Order: sequence, then C-alpha cells, then structure tokens
Amino acid sequence: MTTETPSPTADRRRWLALAIVMTAAFMDLVDVTIVNIAIPSMRADFGASTSAIQWITAGYALAFAAGLITGGRLGDIYGRKRLFLIGIAGFTAASLLCGIAANPDMLVASRILQGAMASLMVPQVLAIIHVTFPPHERGKVFGMFGAIVGLGAVSGPMLGALLTESDIFGLEWRPIFLINLPVGIAGVILGRKFIIESKAPKALRLDLVGVVLATLALVMLIFPLTHGRENDWPVWGFVCMAAAPFVFAAFIAYEKYKIRKDGSPLVELSLFKVKSFAGGIAVQLTFGLATGIFFLVWTLYMQMGLGWSALRAGTTGIPFSLAVSAAAGLSVQKLVPRFGRKVLQAGALTMAAGILLYIWEARYYGMEIASWQMAAPLIVMGIGMGLIVAPLTDTVLSEVPREHAGSASGLINTTGQMGNALGLGLTSVVFFGRIADDRVLGAPYVEAFHSALWWIAAVMIGIFGVMFMLPRKSVPMEEREGGPQAAATEAVPVG
Repeated sequence: MTTETPSPTADRRRWLALAIVMTAAFMDLVDVTIVNIAIPSMRADFGASTSAIQWITAGYALAFAAGLITGGRLGDIYGRKRLFLIGIAGFTAASLLCGIAANPDMLVASRILQGAMASLMVPQVLAIIHVTFPPHERGKVFGMFGAIVGLGAVSGPMLGALLTESDIFGLEWRPIFLINLPVGIAGVILGRKFIIESKAPKALRLDLVGVVLATLALVMLIFPLTHGRENDWPVWGFVCMAAAPFVFAAFIAYEKYKIRKDGSPLVELSLFKVKSFAGGIAVQLTFGLATGIFFLVWTLYMQMGLGWSALRAGTTGIPFSLAVSAAAGLSVQKLVPRFGRKVLQAGALTMAAGILLYIWEARYYGMEIASWQMAAPLIVMGIGMGLIVAPLTDTVLSEVPREHAGSASGLINTTGQMGNALGLGLTSVVFFGRIADDRVLGAPYVEAFHSALWWIAAVMIGIFGVMFMLPRKSVPMEEREGGPQAAATEAVPVG
C-alpha cells in the first residue's frame, strides 16, 4: 500500500506513534475479555434479565463486526489518523457512558456504541504501523503487535476480576469501563501530535446498503434468540429467524449489483470461489460461535453456579491463558510449517477432548470441584485453541490472490466477530434454556453448564470436518507475491 506521506525512517517519534496505536488495540482487546468476568456483578446490581446479560456482550460484538470493513474503508478515504482519533475518542466517551449506566438498557446501548467506535479505531492500527515504519523494521514491529494481542487476551479476565473484587470507591464493576478514560484521553492528545496522516491512493467507495443488509440479517437471528425464551418463544421470533436467510440472499444480490456498478462491494464475492477461503470462513464463524458460548457460560458457571468470587474465577482461567499462548507460538513457528492443516485439525480435536474431560470432572466433583482440579481440562482446551487461533488466518489467506488479501483478512475477522455474537445469542437455547428459573442460583447453573459443553464439543468436532477444505500446507507469507506484509497491510486484528 502506498501513501501520500513518506515513512519517517529517521524520526524517533514513530515509536511514540506505535505505543499509542498499540495501547488502543490493547484497550479494545481487554475490553472484550474484561466484561465477562463482571457479568454476575452487573446482574446483581441491576437485577438484569438474561437477555440483557447476553446483549451486554453480544451488542458490542455485533456493532464491532458490522463496522469493521466500513471502518477500514473510511480510513482509506478520509485518513487513517483522522478515523483513529475519532474512534478512540468515541470509544472513550462510550466507556464513560458504560461506567455511569443507570440501568441495563443504557449499558447495552453504550456497549453497542462502544463496539461501533472500536470498528472505526481498530482497523486503522495495522495500516498506521505499515505507513509509519520502513520495511526493514516492520517484522519486529508486527512481532511486538502480536505480543500485545496475546497480552490483552490473557490479562483481560484477571484485570476485570481485580477491579470488580476491589470495589474501588464502592463502584463495584464500573471501573472496568472507567479505566479506559485516562488511556483514551491520552491517546487522543498524543495521537494528534505523533501519528502521521495517510490515505489510500485508490480507496474503494462505501457500501452502506451492504452493511445495513448484513447487519439486519444477523439481528433478525440474534434478537429472537436472546429474547425468545423470556417471551415464551412468540411467533414473531420464528418469523424473524425464518426471514433472515431471505435478507441475507438480498445482501448477496446487492453485492453482485455493486460489483457491476462500481467494483466496490462490502464483500468481494469472488473470494468464495477459493475453496480454502470459503472453508476458512466457515471455520472462523463456527469457532467464534463456540468461544462466544463458552466464555460467557463458563463465567456464569463459576460465579452463579459454584458461588465463587470474581477473583477466584479470574485466577482459575490462568492455566488456560498460558496454554493458549504457549501452543500458539509453537504452532506458528514449528508445527504448521511442517504439518500444515493437520495442526489445526489436531487443535479442534484436542479442544473437544478438553471439553469432554471438563464435563467428566464437573460431574464427578459436582459442587465441590476446586480450581486446581479444573486446571487439567483447561490446559488441554487451551492447547487446542492455541493450535487453531494463531495460524488460522494465515492458512485461510494462503490461496487468496494478493490483490484481495486486505479485504479477505478483514472479512475473516468480521466473520469471527459475527460468530461470537451469534454464539452469545445461542446461550438462550443451550444454557439458559436448561434453567427453569434463572433467579435460583447453584445447581441449575451447574447442570446448564454441563449441557452447554456438550454443544460446544459437537461444534469442535464439526470444525474438524470443515477443516478438510483448508489447504494441506499454507505457503509461507514471505514466499508469496507481494512480500510479508501483503496480507497484513489491511488486516484487522480480532477484538
């Protein structure tokens, strides 16, 4: 990607720009993972319904997914620095609204706004890095970025547990959002000074109609799922879900029209002619669905089922996080170059095995299960997840034409967020649907967790089968046409 502003190779201020955009990316990643651990505290404070609980997390994921590709396009057209600053300022303001929310509706609306602002901020991060640093420094910089991504995923639950448990100034869960305020304000002030502006020389036009149709189709699935149980599954819910495929079909038809009209669709449909890409999108969607279900019901199981504190629940997840990090590094550096897609398939089966082990332990020890007894299944699950998440995007992109690498990467991450939102909606069926009265804590939540784990294990086995569509061996990025940054230039980090 070329830019109107040359890379300031001798300007040491670029490292400050790097720190700013990486801090913003870290803030987004932490905000995604920090909320789950505080959900029980939010529910107790507000007396929130189960649908509100789901929308606190699903609303963010849905808004984030809906705006990711458009956010990248806006940065190309109007300037990446400008969109980054708008995004981080809006994200900070939305964090304040979350922190002072007076009721569940205000919190859900603020989380949706927060996700929308993240979709403006996050897509600019890698593009800013690319135009700020010369080629010989980018390898080191992208390595640092990967480390920040891993740190954000690992530290979020623990940070959420510490802030919630500390009950700072009697604010209970609210500091998990308010902590973003000083970081965001500093990001806006310093970003204006140190980040250079850049635009794409030939930016594609916006496809707002495509965004609306795709979002509407997803909402028509998620809204009835989250609210159906509380309303005794009304007819309108089934009508909405039945109509969703038709709206999605209208989206595809419009994208074909957009291609003929000006060649700037939201989704490049020709990508789906690449078998490995189509399979990778299916893997990303279903994997996001499985993780969306697991992380929410796991938190509810420990805190509302077993009666644990937020801090104990947060520390219980440490072995899982460490296992994901270790396996991710090993899979990318050693295993995938040698064994290809078999590593990802092994990850799916390993994760399924960990879930089955978790089911057995949870049933065997019942309400008396201890944190250390959960370590074994969590480590097995973490290893499986690490074998999948790190190499998946690169494997899916390996057969995508270079000119579509940026849009393909953005679509992969968008699909993951959509899967996450759909999974959070499905918790009404696979988890809350097993609880007769969600106000009765303890054993009902434990039994519902067992049931949800069976669903997740089945999804992981299904993902194993879909992975046969992936290429046997992915071409190393540095050997592809366009060099090592071809796909990374416009890639959007998963939030």
